[in-house]
Amino acid sequence: MNPFKPNTTSYHDWEVLKDLKWHCTKCELQSGQAKTWQVWRQEKGIQLDKDEKGNWYKNIFCSTCGIKTVHRKLKSLEILNETKSRSGIPQKLAKKVKQVYQNEDAVFLRKFSPRELEVDHKFPQIRWKSNEEENKATMSEEEIKNKFILLTRSNNLLKSRYCERCVKTGKRGHFPGIYFWYEGDENWRGKDKFDENGCIGCFWYDPYKWREELNKIVNK
Repeated sequence: MNPFKPNTTSYHDWEVLKDLKWHCTKCELQSGQAKTWQVWRQEKGIQLDKDEKGNWYKNIFCSTCGIKTVHRKLKSLEILNETKSRSGIPQKLAKKVKQVYQNEDAVFLRKFSPRELEVDHKFPQIRWKSNEEENKATMSEEEIKNKFILLTRSNNLLKSRYCERCVKTGKRGHFPGIYFWYEGDENWRGKDKFDENGCIGCFWYDPYKWREELNKIVNK
């Protein structure tokens, strides 16, 4: 049974994917953002299949597009409730994160109403090797700042685009128009694609630390 609301993008894509075959993201599926598929896995408990290298997608030649494209595939129609409960951020914790950051978007440092902000992991889910353990509302302020930031929906999607491109190309993201990394340079240097150390120095990993280090240089 389709878990999404009719007439939505995800509803359409489920209908395409429910035959449990690989489908082209360019000409068959409507969800173009990697973030969407992460939400399917991490929050909805939907089982996506992997390629031979362990990626949640597969590059296959598409006869319609005439080139190799990213394909997605459902592994099963079963929804995993365990995954759903483990991967979400508890409501109490989300409220606490917003209080810690005083409802401030990390990209432009503007304050918004709590409902306009999303709690996002600094380390992007696209680089996770496995699901994380349950986040608890008892996390300290320091733990929260080490792990989460607040973003508007549009900035969250922008972060996802940069992180997805980084995984594909090995070139790290930047603040629009400012090519500065406070550690390393634009080249990804993690020991493997799951290494969080490769994110350190990037604006999209920690906008606050990025500004702090840039201001040290400017103030000289």
